[in-house]
Amino acid sequence: MEIKSKLWIEVAGEPVFGRGRRFLLEAIDKYGSLNQAAKEINISYRKAWSYIKAMEERLGIKLIERQVGGKNGGGATLTKEAKEFLRKYELMEEGIREIVDERFRKIFGR
Repeated sequence: MEIKSKLWIEVAGEPVFGRGRRFLLEAIDKYGSLNQAAKEINISYRKAWSYIKAMEERLGIKLIERQVGGKNGGGATLTKEAKEFLRKYELMEEGIREIVDERFRKIFGR
């Protein structure tokens, strides 16, 4: 038996960031492409772009730098602020997991 928990961030009651959006940013970082990142996490490019815009607006930080396509193709990279935000979110997730796991052991044993 194990316990599962989810963590997400809201601003003014609107979801801003959670596991799925974390996966999107991580995929952008990995592939250097919003289009490829969207394919990787099985969402449309349009939806991925709307997530990025909403996150940037609600968090008040720029998350990606885009290079428009052309002869050598375009791309997208995470900003320093995005990488720092991801790092902090991962620390929060890890901390929450530790707290939940400890509480679960106290209540259910093992």
